[in-house]
Amino acid sequence: MKIAYFDCLSGISGDMTLGALVDSGVELAALQAAIDSLGLTPVRLVAEEVRRRGFLALHIRVEHEPEKAHRHLHHITERIDASSVLTPAQKDLAKRIFTCLGEAEAKVHGTTLRKVHFHEVGAVDSIADIVGSAVGLTLLGVDRIYASPVPTGSGYVEIEHGRVSVPAPATAELLKGIPLAESQVPCELTTPTGAAILRTVVDAFGPLPAMTLTTIGLGAGSRDLAEQPNVLRLMLGETLQPAPVSDQVWVLETNLDQTSGELVGHLVAQLLEAGALDVYTTAIQMKKGRPGVLLTVLAQVDQVARLEKLIFRETGTLGIRRWLASRHKLERRPLTVETTLGPIAGKLAVLPEGGISFAPEYEACRQLALQHQLPLREVYELARRAFEATQPKA
Repeated sequence: MKIAYFDCLSGISGDMTLGALVDSGVELAALQAAIDSLGLTPVRLVAEEVRRRGFLALHIRVEHEPEKAHRHLHHITERIDASSVLTPAQKDLAKRIFTCLGEAEAKVHGTTLRKVHFHEVGAVDSIADIVGSAVGLTLLGVDRIYASPVPTGSGYVEIEHGRVSVPAPATAELLKGIPLAESQVPCELTTPTGAAILRTVVDAFGPLPAMTLTTIGLGAGSRDLAEQPNVLRLMLGETLQPAPVSDQVWVLETNLDQTSGELVGHLVAQLLEAGALDVYTTAIQMKKGRPGVLLTVLAQVDQVARLEKLIFRETGTLGIRRWLASRHKLERRPLTVETTLGPIAGKLAVLPEGGISFAPEYEACRQLALQHQLPLREVYELARRAFEATQPKA
């Protein structure tokens, strides 16, 4: 398994990420071609070897003509989708980073994802940073990404809305739940772009994992700090551990205290029919001792808006909590076993230690149970025995 580790001694920004990726072996020309395909103001990526507190690192500068564009998220994603150079995986990653950033901006400004303006991060150089990082990360072909705790710096920074404390509001929102490292350096070490990249791509935060180190790339920040080397170190290596199947899903939750059981059951069925990955309820106690129901929905990013609309319409709830969650999945594939009652479909899962397990499909078992007037549990057991009979004896 190939893994990557972001050593964020001096935080992380878009240009530092690009520098670390190119210094690790990603072709600058590939990043340039990807950015050119967006049809923006002419943009040129310039790579320069620099020294930061005596250490040699690569700094990527984004050169372009001045502009005052304040773009919405859909303006950016439309250009990404229209690219004939970006692969589907690169488009998906770039859009997920921008969506993550948009969610944070919308939260701190009290608006919606559709209406939020991208100010600094909607500029050409930030678009180049994010799209270039998405392309570079996919070209690395790593199976899992780790990162160190993240320092934010200290003091103040000037943004579109004036002078704010470090970390800037959107950066702080993006770093929720991520371990932070103490830093007294009087400047902004981690930018919203850098924080959005970490939040989107990192599987786990902590110390350097066990691996055989193969490549080290150093991306330089624009400043040469007096206190420490202003570099982002990207470490690539190999480990014998198998790569887990992973992806990211949105978790939607709301508390219901004046909704009947019949309405909740109806909503659960509608959500599943509308494409939710999973829906479940939990009994909770609310204010003044009222019994309530916690509704939890798992969804892909393109399902979120539709499912939220359905929840609001059917329940009258005043708010829905949501967050992006990473998950690991067992490798699985469909399998049909032959039984004395007929074929029964199910799923075969590959366990982490290399074993396998089989789970019959409920609907396939239910239909046979009704057809033969048998208890459902007997059909389940029949399917499991049929699977076991196909396995080699120890």
